[in-house]
Amino acid sequence: MTELKRTPLYPLYAELPGVRCIDFGGWELPVQFSGIQKEHDAVRRQAGLFDVSHMGEFLVTGKFAENFLQQVTTNDVAKLADGQAQYTLMCYPDGGVVDDLLVYRISADHYMVVVNASNIDKDFDWMQQHLSGDVSLENVSDSYALLALQGPEAAAILKAAGAESDVLELPSFHFKKDTVLAGVPSIISRTGYTGEDGFEIYVASEQAGAVWNALLAAGEPFGLIPAGLGARDTLRFEARLPLYGQELSSTISPLEAGVGFFVKLGKEDFIGKEALVKQKEEGLTRKLVGIEMIDRGIPRSHYPVYAGAVQIGEVTTGTQSPTLKRNLGLALLQSDYSALGTEVEVEIRGKRLKAEVIKSPFYRRLPKE
Repeated sequence: MTELKRTPLYPLYAELPGVRCIDFGGWELPVQFSGIQKEHDAVRRQAGLFDVSHMGEFLVTGKFAENFLQQVTTNDVAKLADGQAQYTLMCYPDGGVVDDLLVYRISADHYMVVVNASNIDKDFDWMQQHLSGDVSLENVSDSYALLALQGPEAAAILKAAGAESDVLELPSFHFKKDTVLAGVPSIISRTGYTGEDGFEIYVASEQAGAVWNALLAAGEPFGLIPAGLGARDTLRFEARLPLYGQELSSTISPLEAGVGFFVKLGKEDFIGKEALVKQKEEGLTRKLVGIEMIDRGIPRSHYPVYAGAVQIGEVTTGTQSPTLKRNLGLALLQSDYSALGTEVEVEIRGKRLKAEVIKSPFYRRLPKE
């Protein structure tokens, strides 16, 4: 039996009462600390602190670093300035997705790429296969820990923890490389995966505990609590943020998954461009849509979806929304059945139950007054 990997923060949270850890892609990670509903609500109303140190970090350096990233990703890296981050995807030649990721521009010849934990080895191999010219690729995943501070009180908590004022004023998808938090050198980014305001904090693995403890102490008056993978999943689901392996995969293209905004078909050639251009020109045969159950039942991943006797797709993610208290799902359906108001049936434990295609994201945060 393969031993599960653990993050540098594991010793701190493993002793907390109520924490429950699971095997997540070969990592022993907390699915919850005090309950998914409580943690979900805290992020929506105050703040939650996530250990996401299992994510992978690569450094891309050299004279042709930008050219290389332009070739292997779908978004336009050339639009980035120093201190900016970008959501993007890597595709196979047929348009399927290798992974979705974040690209951070540190300088013209120095980028950090953040990838999904379960795809670290695959992504690194894929990128290595396409290296050319003066560019180097280094996997530094073991050197970094990553904390995600998410929720409407995130900026106030960072301030209480001693963050520099220019960090607090970062616009979305901007970051500061050389900053200090709780006495620890950090990279702080205004990004997240919850649909709320928030920050992601990269620190050296051996110093992660000091930052974790400092944030929890500073955040206690603001209602900050540790949050696990369960709440992270329900939060991103309500905001219609895709999860690799469910909404995105080697057989689901970015256009089908509804993240075509991050595919710049007008830029120079990139891996998968030809297939994606063809897919757009010919029209999508499948689309990711939101659904709400009409009959009583909760849609779950991989439950088949029908129109009459014909299976027209399947649920990619579904649950009872902790915020909205409605039974909702994301489903990849044949395009003919993707219009709002279309009635479909979800097979739940052998029974076909009625559902309706509805608008998504299911949740959008309100701007601060």
